[in-house]
Amino acid sequence: MSNSRTLIQRALDQGRGILRLAPNWVPRSFCVPGRRIKLHPDDYYILGGARGGIDERWFASTTAADNGPLTGANEGLSQVVVGSGANAVQALLRDAVAELKGAIVGERLWREHCGWPMFSKYFDNLAALPHHIHHRDQHARRVGQPGKPEAYYFPPQMNNHGGAFPYTFFGLAPGTTREQVRNALANFAKGDNRITALSAAYRLEVGTGWDVPPGILHAPGSLCTYEPQRASDVFAMYESVTGNQVVPEELLWKNTPEDRIGDVDYLLEVIDWEANIDPEFKRNHFMAPIPVRDEREMLEGGYRETWVCYKSPDFSAKELTVLPGRSVSIRDAAAYGLILTEGHGTLGVHRADTPTLIRYGQMTDDEFFVTEAAALEGVMIKNDSASQPLVMLKHFGPGNPDL
Repeated sequence: MSNSRTLIQRALDQGRGILRLAPNWVPRSFCVPGRRIKLHPDDYYILGGARGGIDERWFASTTAADNGPLTGANEGLSQVVVGSGANAVQALLRDAVAELKGAIVGERLWREHCGWPMFSKYFDNLAALPHHIHHRDQHARRVGQPGKPEAYYFPPQMNNHGGAFPYTFFGLAPGTTREQVRNALANFAKGDNRITALSAAYRLEVGTGWDVPPGILHAPGSLCTYEPQRASDVFAMYESVTGNQVVPEELLWKNTPEDRIGDVDYLLEVIDWEANIDPEFKRNHFMAPIPVRDEREMLEGGYRETWVCYKSPDFSAKELTVLPGRSVSIRDAAAYGLILTEGHGTLGVHRADTPTLIRYGQMTDDEFFVTEAAALEGVMIKNDSASQPLVMLKHFGPGNPDL
């Protein structure tokens, strides 16, 4: 048995099928942090000005971040924490899945995907992001990646302020022509190409979310966002100036095959035209929480659980609230990652505690990965507070049998 396999098996045995994960911070050079993801104020630019501010924290990730030539080693990859205190060591979740396969993600997901095919994140920006697009499979495959569907949920606990622009532009206004979009893309390097003038903005509501399949243009607003997504980091920026920030032209051509760079018509091909001009866009993509079962029955049992992301076949997510002073056993039909947003207590044999402030490199007790076997058996969760709920977000891979 290899040393890494021994280490990971020890973590599984110690956690009884639940792995503790270390915080996984990711900077973006083109973003200004909204400062709501609990990182210490001195640490948002700890990686240096060239890397930009840390505005993302990735959860249950076996996917490396694609941040250009300055990307750090293992950036974006979640680490399993083995042991505690001064004796704690770490191993990549990616390696854990590769070593133990179905014992981590379940036999179904391993058989179908040979890995953990999703991750989730917080992205936390002071202002809106540029209007951009994630490639569908047929285009992402040309650069060796899968396409990137994603979804958004806006947790109340992470949104004490709305940022500078709590509205998101989605798609293109019905009636928009391909020639109008082509002109905007051709004018990218000439200044503000005003592509959002061809779109429509929706006011964001805390406690709700949106489903965003690949091929749809979107300019995410300034709420702190929980984002489940497929395990991919492909994108291209189609807006040249957002707010007062200029977007580098190289990001317009990001994830474009080398032989198509400079070809504006290829950028048009990436767009799912009918999905972008859908006159029923909100009806088809907005998500209000849906209780997983009868609410009275859940409250009598000491908890409340809702689906918060449920329109994509590639992932799903739930929000679980355990009432003050209560203990519950929660069963799920698939493996999942989780992040606490409020409260403290226990999660199986682990301490579970939502931090107020986190230094870069500091360990926490707020993020875990629950193997399929542990999920099927049921996870005992205890809320140690007499007054505060214990709240967590749970992210699942494709084909969740419960959904």
